[in-house]
Amino acid sequence: MVFPTILIIFVIQFTQRYLKLAKKDIIILGIESSCDDTSASIIKNEAIYSNVIASQKIHEEYGGVVPELASRAHQQNILPVVDVAIKKANISISDIDAIAFTSGPGLLGSLIVGTSFAKAMALGLNIPIISVNHMHGHVLAHFIDDKDKEKPTFPFICLTVSGGHTQIVLVKDYLEMEVIGTTIDDAAGEAFDKSAKLLGLSYPGGPLIDKMAQSGNPNKYSFTKPKVTGYDYSFSGLKTNILQFLNREKKKDPDFIKNNINDICASIQKTIIDILFDKLIEAVEEHNINEVAIAGGVSANSELRARLVSEGKKREWKTHIPKFEYSTDNAAMIAIAGRYHFLKNDFAKQSISASSRLNI
Repeated sequence: MVFPTILIIFVIQFTQRYLKLAKKDIIILGIESSCDDTSASIIKNEAIYSNVIASQKIHEEYGGVVPELASRAHQQNILPVVDVAIKKANISISDIDAIAFTSGPGLLGSLIVGTSFAKAMALGLNIPIISVNHMHGHVLAHFIDDKDKEKPTFPFICLTVSGGHTQIVLVKDYLEMEVIGTTIDDAAGEAFDKSAKLLGLSYPGGPLIDKMAQSGNPNKYSFTKPKVTGYDYSFSGLKTNILQFLNREKKKDPDFIKNNINDICASIQKTIIDILFDKLIEAVEEHNINEVAIAGGVSANSELRARLVSEGKKREWKTHIPKFEYSTDNAAMIAIAGRYHFLKNDFAKQSISASSRLNI
């Protein structure tokens, strides 16, 4: 009979949902694919049980990320990365309560791969999906459980710095954030990478500048600092100034870069970080908030981390620095953000699409 069959299916589905809601622990699979790293993570409540990342080396020979190649690599990597994340977490696929994924911002082709995979997997498991803003993830990485690290309290100000974004964010709650300052052109991470390219360094150049700067004199050369009102940033003029400086010096000495590489890197790095902190200090003081955090890929920069510590001591800030593994793009930050959406029953529909531009 049709009626009993439908009733049995309903009872089974209801029981499954009830058991999931009744259980104490919340297990979420996070998926990150906004640029050139494919990552999957399993989080149980606020503790990370696995965080697997597959990097794409192919972009090094091009001096930057090639979107089409990134998308293809994500297609190859996503299934094995998710599989390894589940196995490392020592859970069953049926234990997953929801799938959180980066829906934007980022490279559209890369985002589509992660979004499509999350939707299909969730549909097969009959579990909800959670759309996560990539920049939210960076900020909320500070709330991953870590016995050695104290979590921020609200409200706090977070400087989020990456290859595509530079923002000062007023964080009022887990899912309530306001961008009070942003770049009007290029991001700080891009300034690092473009400067590295001008110096003949390989991609990604930011970490190489950081490494070489440690042996250089940060006060050896001076570069232009932009004049921008409010808390906003600009780095396009700095990049032009660095190009002009190098061209001018190479006319005098063709081996100028080779002979002064450490001092050049140290001076460039100091200028970028000075620009970042000039605005950050202003924002913190005017909002009368003494808790300050950094996030994003550039938050892995050793001088940026050291500057936050020194400014914090001088200005009596309570500072928060993410672990290195949660600084660059990773799925753990997407999973923790997904948890807070889950607690508010904030789930996405299967009709959701990825977006290359998504406001925080």
